[in-house]
Amino acid sequence: MANSKGFELSIRSTPENIRLIEPFVREVQLSFRFNDDIFFNMLLVVTEAVNNCILHGNHADPKKYVTIKLKPGKTSLRFVIGDEGEGFDPNSIPDPTMPERLQDPNGRGVFLMRQLSDKLNYSKCGRLVEIDFRLPAS
Repeated sequence: MANSKGFELSIRSTPENIRLIEPFVREVQLSFRFNDDIFFNMLLVVTEAVNNCILHGNHADPKKYVTIKLKPGKTSLRFVIGDEGEGFDPNSIPDPTMPERLQDPNGRGVFLMRQLSDKLNYSKCGRLVEIDFRLPAS
């Protein structure tokens, strides 16, 4: 988790490894001392991003890894999460708030990630996502 380079986690792409995300994010909270509202948003967003990497990016292939790195800034924390998959076009994801999509049981993850973080950006053909959370002034 925390090491000399900061907070990093590399996990095999198996669904049961999602359980490793909460202790990782809790350790970040304890180190940077932010409130539970930020923690729960962060936990939901990072968990969704990792889940997407495992299931959609790496197709739950245990030979592939998902990496999670934290890059602290002066006023925010940035999570950089990547997979070893083929990538995707994040702009091709349909808007789940469109009337014809409201009854769909899936397809809200990236929408929620955008709503609960302060900034979300995909790169490397969708294989890498950077997620920013502003921290309250102390």
